[in-house]
Amino acid sequence: MDTQTKHQLGKGKLFIVATPIGNLQDMTFRAVETLKNVDVIACEDTRTSRKLLDFYGINTKLIPCHDHNENKAAKHITALLEDGKDVALISDAGTPLINDPGYHVVHLLREKGLDVVTIPGASSPIAALAASGLPTDIFTYLGFLPRKGKARISLLSRIQQAKDTQVFLESPKRILKTLEALQAMEHMGDRPCVVGRELTKIYEEFIHGTLDEVVAHFQAHDGRGEMVVMMGAGEIKEADDVMIQAALDKALDSGLSASASAKQVAKTLDVTRSRVYALIHPKADEHS
Repeated sequence: MDTQTKHQLGKGKLFIVATPIGNLQDMTFRAVETLKNVDVIACEDTRTSRKLLDFYGINTKLIPCHDHNENKAAKHITALLEDGKDVALISDAGTPLINDPGYHVVHLLREKGLDVVTIPGASSPIAALAASGLPTDIFTYLGFLPRKGKARISLLSRIQQAKDTQVFLESPKRILKTLEALQAMEHMGDRPCVVGRELTKIYEEFIHGTLDEVVAHFQAHDGRGEMVVMMGAGEIKEADDVMIQAALDKALDSGLSASASAKQVAKTLDVTRSRVYALIHPKADEHS
């Protein structure tokens, strides 16, 4: 097991520094001091980062680390640390690596046993979730949903079946299409839904209600700003004998054997197979 107990002699450290997601004043004192004192700052876009650094009077050298050069940047950062230089990694907004570059950098440094330190701060999914009013004890973060294909269908289905709060990001151009795709799925329209937009900015807004109500809002109003979408779990209803019998009838009528029907219904309704078998015999006799 590799434990980071002390700074490697003569080696530098990488500091993962969270930056504001909108309001420039949402920088921690520790983050500002770190960015002032490191030798180099690796960032997504030097122009975007320069605005933040100028706001805090930080003149540290910038180097690019973005989606198109991350593997090369990871090697460069590794060389800097091995030469005793300290490096900070920031993204355009929020916490690096959370839908932003940085994974390849941190992975390589960990493989080489170099020190990585996290300087926590803003993260749009967490900020939105905290103000959503939805359950936060268990949640799943999905990042940006795929735009099309089987991967998109799979994630939409996962949201439909989830028993915890689902959190994902969406662009203003695709927000309505995505919400309508969820709405079209069975038993989704009355699920609780919250969309946070323009977080920490002047026009911060939370749209909340049932999914049907949130869809109606975006049908009437254009979406602006990056969105954090949060879907609450559906009401969990324990299956009763009437529900089990109806599911059994449907499975048996489709041509499945008694055994296959019992297995399918038990899995779908999350009940024991013995409970299903207790109801299956009369109907099974008709399909034997």
